Amino acid sequence: MVTFARTLRAASADAKLRIWHQLKNRNLGGFKFRRQHSIPPYTVDFICIEQKLVVELDGGQHLEQRAYDAARTACLESKGFRVIRFWDDEALKQADSVLEEILRQLTTPHPSPRPALRGEGVGLWCVHSFSLSPQLGRGLG
Repeated sequence: MVTFARTLRAASADAKLRIWHQLKNRNLGGFKFRRQHSIPPYTVDFICIEQKLVVELDGGQHLEQRAYDAARTACLESKGFRVIRFWDDEALKQADSVLEEILRQLTTPHPSPRPALRGEGVGLWCVHSFSLSPQLGRGLG
């Protein structure tokens, strides 16, 4: 998993690098972010663990994998994380607006995580949601 995260970091798009430059070293409101962080079975673009906020920047391929992204978001939310998504294009052309929204999310109280349904184990639910459809499981990130 660590090698996979390193590979993703090395292949980061310009949009991700632009946003990362503003998130690293507590540059945004003093909040600490990590890049390409593993939350099994996924690797997320950016995370503020302290506020349980996941930030994803999506390229055009995400238009074709909406069900996969929805299952991934539901899994992360079941683990108590908030997930916000932006298009790569937004991050490049409207970086200030993207950063304002991230900061707004960081300073907004976190709602309680979705309670587990009867008989639903968080780990099992995430693994199950990950394997909903073979064509959707093209990668972990």
